[in-house]
Amino acid sequence: MIFLDVGTTIAIILMVLLLIVVIIIASSFRIVPQAHAVIVEKLGSYHTTWGTGIHFLIPFIYRASKPISLKEQVLDFDPQPVITKDNVTIQIDTVVFFSITDPKLFTYGVENPMSALEKLTATTLRNIIGDLELDTTLTSRDIINSKMRSLIDEATDAWGVKVTRVELKNIIPPKDIRDAMEKQMRAERERREAILIAEGEKSSAILRAEGFKQSKILEAEAKRRALIEEAQGQAEAILTVHRATAEGLRLLKEAGIDQSVLTLKSFDAWKELANGTATKIIIPSNFEGITSLVQTISEVTNK
Repeated sequence: MIFLDVGTTIAIILMVLLLIVVIIIASSFRIVPQAHAVIVEKLGSYHTTWGTGIHFLIPFIYRASKPISLKEQVLDFDPQPVITKDNVTIQIDTVVFFSITDPKLFTYGVENPMSALEKLTATTLRNIIGDLELDTTLTSRDIINSKMRSLIDEATDAWGVKVTRVELKNIIPPKDIRDAMEKQMRAERERREAILIAEGEKSSAILRAEGFKQSKILEAEAKRRALIEEAQGQAEAILTVHRATAEGLRLLKEAGIDQSVLTLKSFDAWKELANGTATKIIIPSNFEGITSLVQTISEVTNK
């Protein structure tokens, strides 16, 4: 057996004690990371709250808790059975966004804060949905979210928790209700489709009628303008003929009409009466008298 002398034994004991003291002193330094806080207790009672940085803890007298996160956190709760005002049981799962504003209240305010927050969310949800019918529940998510956030935030103030947002992630009605809703939506889509088709046919018929009306108006306007142009052309033609006749008479007057010219003009007149279709022209016996009459009228005109 190996026997140690007293000096060696004492030296070993001192080294062990020194090592223990070093370990205790080293473990007494605590570093609190960013966005975290640490609760410090003195002999079992609250002493202070450490923020970000390095701190020294006196051993055996003070005790420090685990770092508490001050960042915004998210709790996703499982679907909860909820009964609406019209006695329909639906499944709703919620998501709660919160942050810890007072680490002291969070530590001492309630036992197991996360479980308490879950139970509070479930009961608040049942109270709100119990006053709403199924159709209102399905179409009022924003209102439900706002009411839940307000009520839960007010209740968790004593726990040092700030609820920033509450969301209904899923609302699951019973299967028979879902089937009925799908049939209703299908019927509504078919109704809207029929309305759109009818409105399209109506618009098409109106456009066709309007087009036919416009075409008739344009056709009538074209006919009216054609008749006006034709009448104006005929008037211009008649006016031109009369002007030519008057010009011919003026020229004849200026040229001086004798008996031979009048006789020739008389033959031309009888020829025009036959219009080129008669094979024979019968000249009356008093043709010379008629010629004399024309000559007398010419002289009177000249005078």
